[in-house]
Amino acid sequence: LTFLLSALLGGGHVLIQDIPGLGKTTVAKALAGLVQGKFRRIQGTPDLLPYDITGVEIFNPETRSFEFKQGPIFTHILLADELNRTTPKVQSALLEAMAEGQVTVGLKTYLLPELFFVIATQNTVDVEGTYPLPLAQADRFMMQLSIGYPDTDAELEVYKRDPGATVPSLNPVCTVEDLLEVRRTVSQVYVDPKILRMIQRILQVTRSHPGIQWGASPRAGLMLLKAARALAALSGRTFVTDEEIVTLAPAVLAHRLRVRDVRLDPREFIRETALHTMKDASS
Repeated sequence: LTFLLSALLGGGHVLIQDIPGLGKTTVAKALAGLVQGKFRRIQGTPDLLPYDITGVEIFNPETRSFEFKQGPIFTHILLADELNRTTPKVQSALLEAMAEGQVTVGLKTYLLPELFFVIATQNTVDVEGTYPLPLAQADRFMMQLSIGYPDTDAELEVYKRDPGATVPSLNPVCTVEDLLEVRRTVSQVYVDPKILRMIQRILQVTRSHPGIQWGASPRAGLMLLKAARALAALSGRTFVTDEEIVTLAPAVLAHRLRVRDVRLDPREFIRETALHTMKDASS
């Protein structure tokens, strides 16, 4: 949840990738339930069309003109469930809106709300008939997260309480205006030039490693910086430390790499690179 909040306050979007049944949808709904804003959910299916999410112009016979009917994308928090089951056209429509903050239908452009946060999920099994996000589109997400299996105590608690059934009863703890104000505060969190150099060195390693075909771009560095500012603010600090960079780097950078050596684990590689860079900076 801390990573989700860091992405939300940092102005990014999140892709949760894992096997079915681990609570990806429940986590997204729980976060949405804490915000007093609009929440919409899109279930990815192969027959979904772009205008099913963006909206469509409908002819009104009374006014003899076309009127735009907004799609579910016009919301504050959007859950795109099983995004890899939708076609590339639908994926492109969503990711364009994420990048531009607007939707173009026909000859008109419609702005999305200032607070627009996408949580997309992808299942890693049953890949037949699916359309995994290509690297260029996955790069639009600030973070890619994996929930993983719960430990013994947490799993037993799930059986006792069934947390998915209690999500609708959550009470909002903040408004959209509150979140926008916090975002403005987060953008003012101080970043020392040493932290900027640390980020650049991590990215440079990904570009020069022989086991990686495509390394992280400057956009990846900007996303890491924004997420680090948010995490620092959540920790009650007014400045970013190297600990935020080490904590967030795997989630922010790993999904942006094209690996040439299949034996190389991107997340572990990024984690070790960040740790080594932090040690070098402090020595």
